[in-house]
Amino acid sequence: MDISKKKELYSISSGLRKYLKEFGREKNIPVSYEDLLRYKDGFPLFDKTGKDTLWETVMFDPESQAELNFGLTSIYALLKTDGDLSVMEHLIVDRIDYCQFGNSKPFRVRIVNQFNDNYDYFYVKTADASRVYGLELEHILSPNRINYFVNKNSLIEEHIAGIPGDAFINYYINLPNFNKVRLAKEFVKFNERCFVRLLGDMRSYNYVIDVTPDFEEEQYRVRALDFDQQSYEGRLRMYMPQYFKENNKIVNFCIEVMNPETVRQYQYEERTLMKRRYEAAKEKIDKLMACIILDEISTPDKTKRIINELNVHHKTTGFNNCKNMGEAVRLHLQKMLTKPKPEKLTGKASFKLK
Repeated sequence: MDISKKKELYSISSGLRKYLKEFGREKNIPVSYEDLLRYKDGFPLFDKTGKDTLWETVMFDPESQAELNFGLTSIYALLKTDGDLSVMEHLIVDRIDYCQFGNSKPFRVRIVNQFNDNYDYFYVKTADASRVYGLELEHILSPNRINYFVNKNSLIEEHIAGIPGDAFINYYINLPNFNKVRLAKEFVKFNERCFVRLLGDMRSYNYVIDVTPDFEEEQYRVRALDFDQQSYEGRLRMYMPQYFKENNKIVNFCIEVMNPETVRQYQYEERTLMKRRYEAAKEKIDKLMACIILDEISTPDKTKRIINELNVHHKTTGFNNCKNMGEAVRLHLQKMLTKPKPEKLTGKASFKLK
């Protein structure tokens, strides 16, 4: 299944900016994305096996490096302690990496604790409205909290910890303590969350798997990592991770260990939880939807196609009244969460390989 090779970046509108300020997502920062673009040199970054990560470590002149060390540490303090530097004096910027691939072309900043060499990351990206809507919907509707803020054309994101999906598929599923039933259950729930809020491009390298040891066996949670394709694509299947070939091994587990009624149970559970989160944050999400219906976040062709496919999926013509992608997202959310019980499934057509 092909996805758009390059998504257009959409600037943050005045309405969305007002929303971000109201809910504490707008912060003044000492270092912008444009400041980091002024690096002088870079060299490829390889992983522990010697494979090119497609990131490069960038270098700055000594004077700029000193300013960046203080500025980036201050940004980290904003993320972690609301700007209190008194408990951050022992932190330093160990490395700045840059990735020219993908839509946001992010910088990844590695922060190291000088007392114990423990490290953490955060990201500096170009502020894109699609991604901001994706982050907000993830924060409100998923079981995961998202820590980020924006300033002008810069977006600061906390690192989302977990094992990258492609690495998990290649290495971890062969370990003796791997539990395919639990992973299958969580993947169905993740698939449902993506579809309900129309988050696209969840190929294996765009999500992570958070592994938590339990008193008997491990528990898993699948977490989205990339939010650039929030409500952008025109094909409905683009919002269902089950249809990407990169996820075939996990989908095989789902087919192997679950029957249609079990799939339906997990879909129902996840929609019910999303409905409760939706109702608990009703005022907030209404304000977010008031912004998204006024914004341009997709192309007219893709919007027209998604409207047609949503009509077919929901067996209605109600989406014909939607003037843009934002209105389609709002109506789809209402329909999916007002009556969260999915239709009865037959056979294995609801969860199959493409």
